[in-house]
Amino acid sequence: MQRIEWDEYFMKIARVVSERSTCLRRQIGAVITVGNQIVSTGYNGACSKVDDCMKLGCLRNEQNIPSGERHEVCRAVHAEQNAIIQAAIKGVSVKGGTIYCTQSPCILCAKMIVNAQIKRCVVAAEYSESKYVGLFDAAGVDVGYLN
Repeated sequence: MQRIEWDEYFMKIARVVSERSTCLRRQIGAVITVGNQIVSTGYNGACSKVDDCMKLGCLRNEQNIPSGERHEVCRAVHAEQNAIIQAAIKGVSVKGGTIYCTQSPCILCAKMIVNAQIKRCVVAAEYSESKYVGLFDAAGVDVGYLN
């Protein structure tokens, strides 16, 4: 029997978390760990208690907005944002932790990751923009890639 490594373990969990997404364009999941313990998870979807795109349709598709542009039009809160928010709601620190993302973060999520003092980001796939790379380099956030 071969035991899987931590990164693979947490990324598999992030992929399962993504299955809760209510986004019609892409399903994204995120898991935040501290000391190899899960402290929070998040997926992309509409705000709590608000109708989502599965019910109302996608505003970005209706307006032909390309991927990586005009994030403010979207109803969804990103997976990384939701994971950080859920940790805050529970009163759990993510400082020094690792975030596992099924897709690399947009620049807005990257800013939140930096300010949440998360020190490592493991990514399974690349998003259409890669602005996070320069920010993470400048802020000292390590990036790992895992398919």
